Amino acid sequence: LLFDNCLSMKSQKPELQQKQWAPAQYNSTGVSQAVAPPPARHPAQNGQQTRAPVPPSQYNGPPGQLQLPQAYQSHPPPHPPQSHPPPHPPQSHPPPHLPQSHPPPHPPQSHPPSHPPQSHPPQGFPPPQPPQSHPPQGFPPPQPPQSHPPQGFPPPQPPQSHPPQGFPPPQAPQRHPPPPPTQGYLQQPQGYPAPSTANYQPNQLTRSSAQQPGIHQMSPPANIRSPQQQQRSLHPDQMPSAVHVLEDDLRRFQASASLSSSGTCHYESGPANIGRPPPLVTSVDRLIMTDCGSSLPTFMRPTLSSVPRTSDLLKSSGGLAMGLIVAPMMPATKSGSGGSVAIATSGLGGCGGGGEDSIVRCIRCRAYMSPYMAWLDGGRRFQCGFCGARTDTPQSYFAHLDQTGCRVDAAYRPELRLGSYELPAPGLEYRRGDRATFNESPPPGIVFAIDVSYRAVHSGLTALVCDHLRRRLPAFLPSETAPDGQTRISPRVGFLTYDRSVYFYNLSASLSQPQSLIVSDLEEPFAPLGAAISGGFLVDLSSSATLIDQLLESIPQQFAGTAVSDIILGPVVEATLDAFTSCGSVGKLVLLHTGLPTCESAPGKLLQRDNRKLLGTEKESSLLSPVGDYYEALAKRCSDSGLGVDLFVCTDAAYADLATLGQLPFITGGSLYKYASFRSDTHGTQLASDLELAVSNCLAFDCSMRIRTSAGISCSDIHGGFNIVGEGILEAGAFSSDRAVAVELRHDSKLADDDAEPVLAQCALLYTGLSGHRRVRVHNLALATTGQLADMYRSADVDATLNLLVKAALKLLLKKGPLEARSALVSRCVGILTAYRRHCVSAGSSIGQLILPETLKLMPVYVNAIVKSDAFQGADISTDDRSYLMYLCSMMDAVASNVYFYPRLMPVHHLPPSREADDESDSDEAQDGVGDGEESDSADLCELNLKQIRCSVDRLKQNGVYLLENGIVMFLWLGSKVSSTWLLSVFGVNSVANVRCDQTELPRLDTPASRLIRRLVDEIRLRRRRHLRLYIVRPGDKFESWFLNFLVEDRASDFSTSGEGWGSSYVDFLLHVHKEIRSKLG
Repeated sequence: LLFDNCLSMKSQKPELQQKQWAPAQYNSTGVSQAVAPPPARHPAQNGQQTRAPVPPSQYNGPPGQLQLPQAYQSHPPPHPPQSHPPPHPPQSHPPPHLPQSHPPPHPPQSHPPSHPPQSHPPQGFPPPQPPQSHPPQGFPPPQPPQSHPPQGFPPPQPPQSHPPQGFPPPQAPQRHPPPPPTQGYLQQPQGYPAPSTANYQPNQLTRSSAQQPGIHQMSPPANIRSPQQQQRSLHPDQMPSAVHVLEDDLRRFQASASLSSSGTCHYESGPANIGRPPPLVTSVDRLIMTDCGSSLPTFMRPTLSSVPRTSDLLKSSGGLAMGLIVAPMMPATKSGSGGSVAIATSGLGGCGGGGEDSIVRCIRCRAYMSPYMAWLDGGRRFQCGFCGARTDTPQSYFAHLDQTGCRVDAAYRPELRLGSYELPAPGLEYRRGDRATFNESPPPGIVFAIDVSYRAVHSGLTALVCDHLRRRLPAFLPSETAPDGQTRISPRVGFLTYDRSVYFYNLSASLSQPQSLIVSDLEEPFAPLGAAISGGFLVDLSSSATLIDQLLESIPQQFAGTAVSDIILGPVVEATLDAFTSCGSVGKLVLLHTGLPTCESAPGKLLQRDNRKLLGTEKESSLLSPVGDYYEALAKRCSDSGLGVDLFVCTDAAYADLATLGQLPFITGGSLYKYASFRSDTHGTQLASDLELAVSNCLAFDCSMRIRTSAGISCSDIHGGFNIVGEGILEAGAFSSDRAVAVELRHDSKLADDDAEPVLAQCALLYTGLSGHRRVRVHNLALATTGQLADMYRSADVDATLNLLVKAALKLLLKKGPLEARSALVSRCVGILTAYRRHCVSAGSSIGQLILPETLKLMPVYVNAIVKSDAFQGADISTDDRSYLMYLCSMMDAVASNVYFYPRLMPVHHLPPSREADDESDSDEAQDGVGDGEESDSADLCELNLKQIRCSVDRLKQNGVYLLENGIVMFLWLGSKVSSTWLLSVFGVNSVANVRCDQTELPRLDTPASRLIRRLVDEIRLRRRRHLRLYIVRPGDKFESWFLNFLVEDRASDFSTSGEGWGSSYVDFLLHVHKEIRSKLG
């Protein structure tokens, strides 16, 4: 209110006409203070800052309220919309009680624009309108007439006789406190103050275009535009911040923890939180998660925790996704049950008889036992919570009921009290085609297939892999305890090499040295050793350790002088598949490959079809789609036989057609890795680490997964690879711990109006463990139902929603091209926000306000980052890199997709190596990431209390050091004015110019700072389950433009050539979304 009075006062006092006003801020007494917004920080040339840093938000009201412009406000949806009285006419006199203790700020210095006006608007934004003599609604009046309107803004509207839309009418000061927060979410105000109106310069509104040099063209920081050139009427600090949201989400649980006796951050998945969205993915690792009858969000994360009762209600949301992100083998983190899934050995109805009837299941839908089964007739029957059928309880599983209708033994049976549990699957569990799967089978096998062609040998790949396996295989080969609880069982191992032939090796313990058998028949490849186990192909590691050591030592010597350049791939997979099926075993094939299969006589030969000119055009889908159906059919055969494939592609600069070869890991459930311009001296550590993680993270083989849902809801589609064999059913040869699928749900009928009857979802994964025994892992999830659109928005999860939308958009990209895929994402974002504004916001709100739902207020910044990411718009990278990123995004879980599209940027220079270094750093830098109100505790790695900052170049300082990681790559950016003491402690040099940027690992120095930074890097790699290669970047280096490309809140470097405006900054994209919403609202 006082802010509006200040505007009225400004119109009466000429001396205030030139002052630029910011949104009101509040001091500890609750009195508002108008201050001038200082320009944003940026890494200026030679480390000099030409303007003051942006101050932190000083709002001391209820927790979680952000001080943002009224036109860009987010708040929880109200329950029923309430009407508001019409605004009062504007006052013609200044407010009588302007606080005297807070004088108006000095006017900011005016700077002329440094570049001539543009003659065209940014691509993808509305065309300019003829200049008018009045300002657009909600925006400041323009300066003297320009030759063009401001780029990226909606066309001007006719003048109005009432106050600008988005400003509340002047009211008397209120003394009562703000309303309490909505249950489950913190209450936000009903609108953000509109942009400042003073000193409005149309040609300074948007970022530089192609003709203007600047940071958004990926030039070195020395050429970054001056602060005057970066002025905009909407400051990024006034926009919803991803970092603030992550911080507020964790604060919700910390507030409840402070009231508890233990003081620990706790989250219970069960009836207490049904209908509420789970913690954000960045908060999960910071909480103690307890399974209280519903699966943890680590395993099953819903897009909506309150499911609409009708399909019409879902359609009215404008595009809200109804689905699940399922990662059944994901390791539990900080679980109250000890960090692992409970083994429910008591969930069997039979007593040694074996067979499928030994597991208690619904007689109709075959659902496994869950806490949501209703017990009838004193426990003699139970009613299925999924289909409603009643099943007789086996006599061996019978138990009496207590006075509440629950079984008296429920506390001792994990399947009756937990959302996630495992059961042994005894006897003949199921048949897949003509192959029967039994409980007791040979332990799984892991085969390492090593390329020994000319390129592999001369790049060092062959020697590197052989040496690492010889030294480290016993250390990283996974194992598990046998059913007897005493012995440890590990998978059997096998080795083969290939160029244009396949070389099998007999490693039977009875031999004195390895035997080699060559398969040169590539038309019908086979395993020459007969039964793989009895023939010595798959052997126990400990029994044949001497022979394995001899083999791995001799392979590099045997092929050192090879001249074979043609290689095969399909026959290698077929021969390995024959070896597994001959002995009835399952397992994984680890392929270490170098390039395009070009052998003329071999099936699966691929031709050179790379044409980078097609990237970024509508024809790129033909380049990014698999060619032929050979590898897809081969992958399905492997999946059906229980064989997973991990593919490590170690290429030189040549094309390898990953779009086609990637089908092998994508469908079989394996992992994909790519190393461009591979050399053993530069990529050796990364490859060795990834190899260890890929082998140790796979604990499930020969998998079959099924999604069951309550009556009225069914599975419509599954995204994320694997072999889809039916509605809600998929098969995989292996299931890595980091693989996740996105499941779309649909309405089959109207759901019951009873709020007490939840919607249930069950994921059952049947698999073979490392010991060779069959198990079934069950995850149960309970969701509330609702008939109100506001409840749907209140329960939406932005991480799960965007993970599902990305995977669906990648499918669309391969069918209809990149423009359709990106347009679909933006249109769905606009549709969701428009429906919220139309149905969930009070009618009295001005159309000039962009009001965002609390749970989805980060959707614009995330969608903007997605559409300009390399996975959707990588025209400046190789075709194989583009295919590689698309495959990775299709396999990611919600955590990985979140960090990939919005990277973690953390200052690390405030970690003092010593007392002297801490004293040398200036006080501002020592507190960077702590005191400016823009960081979050959500990225607290290694208990170092690191703070995350927003992904923008404006946040970088030349005397700072910043670590950026996105789950795939990692950068350490060094400013030109970094402390010499810090450099000595971490790099052993006293100047940034002396730092070696060609090294991919930090020097191992015996200093506190060196140990802390290296520990941080190692922890990030461990959490991402992938070895992130580290790039050390200095200002002006060749990798700096690549680093700056991950600052997703800034404009992309190829904005002018990306087409349709894909690549705009966060501010410009939000303006575009606002314009589209206003257009839809009429």
